[in-house]
Amino acid sequence: MKLEMICTGEEVLAGQIVDTNAAWLGNQLMDNGFEMHRRTTVGDRLADLVEVFQERSSVADIVLVNGGLGPTADDLSALAMAKAMGVELVENNEWKATLIQWAKDRGVPLNPKNLKQALLPAGAIMVDNPVGTACGFRVKLNRCWFFFTPGVPHEYKKMVLEQFIPFVKSQTGLQSQVEVTKLLCLGIGESDMAERLEQLSWPTGITLGYRSYMPYLELKLIARDVNQADQERAIKQAVASLGDGIVARNKNTLAAEVHDLLTQRTNTLSVAESLTGGDICSQLVAFAGSSHYLKQGIVSYCNEAKVGLLKVSQQTIDEESEVSLASVAQMAAGVACAHSNLPESDYAIATSGIAGPGGGTDANPVGTVVISVKANNKVYCQKIKFSAKRPRQHIRDLTVAIAFDMLRRSILNLPPIADYSYIERVDAVTYDMDKCI
Repeated sequence: MKLEMICTGEEVLAGQIVDTNAAWLGNQLMDNGFEMHRRTTVGDRLADLVEVFQERSSVADIVLVNGGLGPTADDLSALAMAKAMGVELVENNEWKATLIQWAKDRGVPLNPKNLKQALLPAGAIMVDNPVGTACGFRVKLNRCWFFFTPGVPHEYKKMVLEQFIPFVKSQTGLQSQVEVTKLLCLGIGESDMAERLEQLSWPTGITLGYRSYMPYLELKLIARDVNQADQERAIKQAVASLGDGIVARNKNTLAAEVHDLLTQRTNTLSVAESLTGGDICSQLVAFAGSSHYLKQGIVSYCNEAKVGLLKVSQQTIDEESEVSLASVAQMAAGVACAHSNLPESDYAIATSGIAGPGGGTDANPVGTVVISVKANNKVYCQKIKFSAKRPRQHIRDLTVAIAFDMLRRSILNLPPIADYSYIERVDAVTYDMDKCI
């Protein structure tokens, strides 16, 4: 079965907005055992839309068309499909009634622009939009089913999950069974990963796929009609080859992995950030339920805050600097015990460093980072040196990821400090908690 997507809109074609809808759909299809074969982007021009609909109707089996269903003059998807089919637009009474009720509930007038959204190609099957005013629809042209959704992400995603994917499943007489295992990796370069994996022998039906997105590299093990035993054998082989570089399975970020680990437990976490400026906390609170474990976060960007809020010793800063293992250890200990009316946190993370472009010294050049994790009455610290040529945000993103991985490994009772192939560790030390307070 050939599944395709057509993305519409001048703003998408011109790069004024990033088409996250398409990437999301590809992942959803793969997670449900289907593969997208082609994606086409076309602007809001009637002739171009008609042409691409007619062209793909003789090639694809199912095409999802995203966008162009709203009330404005450049929303042309329904009209273009009607012209491609050689039929008229007709008013869908069911959706017109929905629009009338929508306007009544809100006490707003319903104008002709709103009612435009009830015009569908003759013979179209309406697809309900439960959270918006632009209804979807599907039609058959030549060999292909076209399935239309609005471009607004929260409307589109709900319709894909509740209606499009079930429709695709209903049409899959001969669809191969595709299962995907995603291994999230940190500290491994793409060429290094390929060299390790592509010399190995893989079960028939297993394909390797790579996706690089800072600071991660994701390995996809794509299994087409592969039995469970061979899938497990392939996963074990990948794990053995990549070792500590694998930091999560079927997760997009280490924040997601840490969140899941902590929500399954009763442990608590506090965070002290200098270099990362709140990014660690921000990534965690993006997940519902993070209040279950996250007790406090302190951004101590200046030394006065480190001393006043986290009880870092001024002597330590004077003698060893704020970018030192001793300072970051005291930051972690300090945030874990920051308020006497709260129990000491089970875990704590602290970060400091110099992201550049200025601020470096001979002892701590730009790219120097120190990270600590408090766990089990110990504070584990490491000092890392990134290339000064790396952008400021790159250094911060990698620091967040390594801090999360140190925490992940601590939660799983693994040595908190791992070896990564392209990340240079300058030094590491472990302190007793009572030596840091």
